[in-house]
Amino acid sequence: MAKRKVIVTIAPTGGMAHKSQNPQLPTQPEEIADDVVQCWKAGASVAAIHARRPDDGATCDASIYREINRRIRDAGCDVVLNNSTGGGVHGDMIRALPGDRWEIAWEERIKGMDAGAEMCTLDATTLNLTFGDREILMDTPISKGRALARGMKERGIKPEWEVFNHTHVLQDVTTLIGEGHDEAPHFVNLVMNVHRNFQNAMPFSVRYLQQMVDTLPPNSIFCVSGIGPSQLEANVASLLLGGHARVGLEDNLYFRHGELATNLQLTERIVRIIREMDMEPATPAEARDMMGLPRGSSPRPEFAPR
Repeated sequence: MAKRKVIVTIAPTGGMAHKSQNPQLPTQPEEIADDVVQCWKAGASVAAIHARRPDDGATCDASIYREINRRIRDAGCDVVLNNSTGGGVHGDMIRALPGDRWEIAWEERIKGMDAGAEMCTLDATTLNLTFGDREILMDTPISKGRALARGMKERGIKPEWEVFNHTHVLQDVTTLIGEGHDEAPHFVNLVMNVHRNFQNAMPFSVRYLQQMVDTLPPNSIFCVSGIGPSQLEANVASLLLGGHARVGLEDNLYFRHGELATNLQLTERIVRIIREMDMEPATPAEARDMMGLPRGSSPRPEFAPR
């Protein structure tokens, strides 16, 4: 019998951490592309990419995404490219609101769709984030989720639905899928254990993960972003529940307690575990087939502005 294939996503950068927290965090296009290519060689089939400005501030600037994407393809790497429309909590991505509050800027988020990627994260979520003395609103009412979904469909982009609790699945994601904004299979990333900074997010436990999996729309496949120390156990639990794997410094800066990680180390470890469980990491071509790609576009996208 053929071994079960597992999609391994590498999330190398994110929009929160800084090099001061882990010097191995890639933030510039060459660094990000190099890490993605190394992780692809180790078994990753999807790259969930966040862009950074030259000063390392978070951005969704399509020209920076385009440079990262091009460098990856120029290295002969056929990993599935997934560009973020969530952005981050600093740099271009935030603006001040009245009353000493901040907001992730909508006009910056939507730029993430314009770099020719095959997939984009679609955060159908409204959250209040706390970082230091800043409270930052990520405001995504259903109208904005619908705008993102429509924009992705127009561009031939497959959404990766990113959710933080049950209601994001049961309300926003289910509504938008029901309106026809995504074709099955639906790919959902369940983000867990970021509840200390994200209001209404779920802590990780196997029981809570099972509950979230049970709410997924029909014909869905999923992975889990286990934030911080939950990354390894969340991935193992995902595999046991029939899901897929996601690792990287976006979600977890450490290899083990007190030992900073690299993206390659995290990828190699989850690939070892997948194989020890008698499964096999999917190739990018297999991952595309499992996720329903391409969505009206070539597996090697053109990186011209649209």
